[in-house]
Amino acid sequence: MSQSTARVEMKKINKSFSGVQALKEVSFEVRGGEIHALLGANGAGKSTLMKILSGAYQADNGVISLDGQPLSILSPADAKRSGIHCVYQEVDTALVPSLTVGENIMLDRGANAGGKRWIRWNSLYKEAEAILQTIGYALPVRKKVEELTLSEKQIVLIARAVSHKAKCVIFDEPTAPLSMEEAERLFAIMYRLKADGVACIFISHRLPEVMEVCDRVTVMRDGQNVWTKPTVETTIQLTVEAMLGKSFTEEYPKARVEIGNPLLEVHNVRSGVKVRGVDLTVRSGEIVGVVGLVGAGKTELSRLLFGADRMEEGEVLLRGRRVRLHQPSDAVRAGIVLVPEERRKEGILVEESVRANITLPILRKFAGGGFVRRRAEQEHASSMIRELGIKTPNAEEQVGLLSGGNQQKVVIGKWLSTDAEIFLFDEPTKGVDVGAKRDIFHLIGKLAQAGKGVVYFSCEIAEIIGISDRVLVMCDGRIVKELTGEQVTSENILLYASGGTNHVQG
Repeated sequence: MSQSTARVEMKKINKSFSGVQALKEVSFEVRGGEIHALLGANGAGKSTLMKILSGAYQADNGVISLDGQPLSILSPADAKRSGIHCVYQEVDTALVPSLTVGENIMLDRGANAGGKRWIRWNSLYKEAEAILQTIGYALPVRKKVEELTLSEKQIVLIARAVSHKAKCVIFDEPTAPLSMEEAERLFAIMYRLKADGVACIFISHRLPEVMEVCDRVTVMRDGQNVWTKPTVETTIQLTVEAMLGKSFTEEYPKARVEIGNPLLEVHNVRSGVKVRGVDLTVRSGEIVGVVGLVGAGKTELSRLLFGADRMEEGEVLLRGRRVRLHQPSDAVRAGIVLVPEERRKEGILVEESVRANITLPILRKFAGGGFVRRRAEQEHASSMIRELGIKTPNAEEQVGLLSGGNQQKVVIGKWLSTDAEIFLFDEPTKGVDVGAKRDIFHLIGKLAQAGKGVVYFSCEIAEIIGISDRVLVMCDGRIVKELTGEQVTSENILLYASGGTNHVQG
């Protein structure tokens, strides 16, 4: 198919939820043999538009066509039968972990057999291997999916789409949980699909990779299509301004704060091979950045300091007093809280309301005589929603239905009314758009101004440089270097994060 021909076309799509219009006359197209980026800040409408295309939602009105023919998509099964498939960031929702790689790749085909024929297992596995070869990837097809890495699970989903001769594949934040190397492997597969004439829609908050990988960019804002341009005709700055509707300078707004006395002291903390004798100190009003490549041990360290994993050796002092961290409740009582990397698994109750999530840690404040004072609880939740700028129809909205950035604000917001003194942030901007990032940076700056101690764990070097007072570089489970002042450069961070031992410049 010619790249100039629209493979999938959506015309004048409208969608409302409870009287709130989420999409307003949105038109969007993706061509065969094209990688087309769909961008927008939280609440822009891009996820709603793609859910309509993939059959999860139905448009109130508008027309969808495939290869010039009108298409009726009333369910995800309709979308798949038409050749429209999705590769999500949350891959586990689409895979059966107890089945093998081959079974998951051929899953829909087996289900469609309806018991009318025997499954020839050797043939199934051979076909699965052949499909993996067509996308340039080798996986043991008899291995259980639950034993795979996240990036390998994405490959299984892509292979399943290829097995159905997909005409359009939607990649929804696929690189958010991946390392740079894993992301490059994913891009290589996307290029193969493009070469085969598949239409690829790419949703990402990582704008540098959008500029590198995509042919065209469509920006949405407030439920409308702002513009569509070839990637070569725009820049990251112009794209961000279109997403926000105003000029934007990426900022890390930490006001000048007087650094006080030590709040948190960590001595010789160890756990297996992931954390090998870590020492660190955090003072009041200080933001300490802990940076490292994937696998350096950052997440494992954050979990130890929150009591989520067992510490084999070492001690943690808060204001000079030893804290025993056997479980997260010990950390919360002591004044240490964590915003975890896997927010949907560990940071929020996805099926509960925004209100329930925000008030959960302080629910006792609203309880008396065996009852919860519901009005006081609701007033507190509404106040936090306004303060944090959480975009939600109301406080009773299921938090799992919010965008990634708004979910993250809920995760942070639930700790703000506690007596916490140390805030641990593990990759807090993962899968979050530029507007929500800015809000999170502002919030962290306010915590420092209030005299809290902040530990910011991230592999995003620009963020670490921008937000931190002091930078600790991790490699192979150890803090290998402390950088301050002019020493804090991307070159020095990469040098030590990758195991280099040269002297710091500057």
